[in-house]
Amino acid sequence: MNDYMIRATAGQGKIRAFAATTRDLVEEARKRHDTSPVVTAALGRLLTAGVMMGSMMKGEKDTVTLKVEGDGPVKSLTVTADSQGNVKGFPAVPQVLLHANAQGKLDVAGAVGIGVLTVIKDLGLREPYVGTSMLTTSEIAEDLTYYFATSEQVPSSVALGVLMEKNNTVRQAGGFILQLMPEVDEETITRLEQKIGSLSSITAMLDKGMTPEQILEYVLGDFGLEVLDQMPVRFFCGCSKEKVRSAIVTLGKKDLEELAAAQEAVEVHCDFCNTSYWFQPEELKEIQQQA
Repeated sequence: MNDYMIRATAGQGKIRAFAATTRDLVEEARKRHDTSPVVTAALGRLLTAGVMMGSMMKGEKDTVTLKVEGDGPVKSLTVTADSQGNVKGFPAVPQVLLHANAQGKLDVAGAVGIGVLTVIKDLGLREPYVGTSMLTTSEIAEDLTYYFATSEQVPSSVALGVLMEKNNTVRQAGGFILQLMPEVDEETITRLEQKIGSLSSITAMLDKGMTPEQILEYVLGDFGLEVLDQMPVRFFCGCSKEKVRSAIVTLGKKDLEELAAAQEAVEVHCDFCNTSYWFQPEELKEIQQQA
């Protein structure tokens, strides 16, 4: 199954919902960054949330960046998504080995530690919107639920999951975000809270191979679910050697002269996709002459 997400409404427009299956893009991130299982789970959850939150952006060039910073061994996770279903991300420390938690599952909270979640929305304005909140559980989903309630004043329910194979590849990944609209009534709130409280875990749903449609039907079927659209999602970084070259050109005259005079190859590394671009001395001299 190729990765995709759906957007939907329920409760006569009083609930908006997003659900995604992200196995391929999380596996792509795992391979690019050579992450250990617990880091794959943590980054995969944030990537899944990012791609759904990116779809909430209205402009074609709008982006959202999620950054989790904690005192755990992974140190930080950074994810950026656009409104077109593209997402990319990286961990500060890709290899973290921890024992399973008390439930026998990957200890994401232990890897992340105590810290802060920052959400940056670039809407093409002079200054981006920046919201922050404390990590409440460091399990990612609950932290985003808290962020939505405190920073955006939108009551939400976030569920994110990543399942690993014994060979440490990704078996399943996905999740959902439910949000209450301002016009929601108390009866709908109570019914939804009861439904969410009765749900099995998102990992159990993913383990059964449930699609985004089936997940939302299971959660919101009693509320008159209406799927609005479907969008493919993928791990994608738009960097290229040409773009890096253009960035080098913008360096000051003195810096360009020093690079060219050093007569050494220069490496420029992209953290998001773990790709390195090399510029040989003759290329740097050509860039300097063009600048």
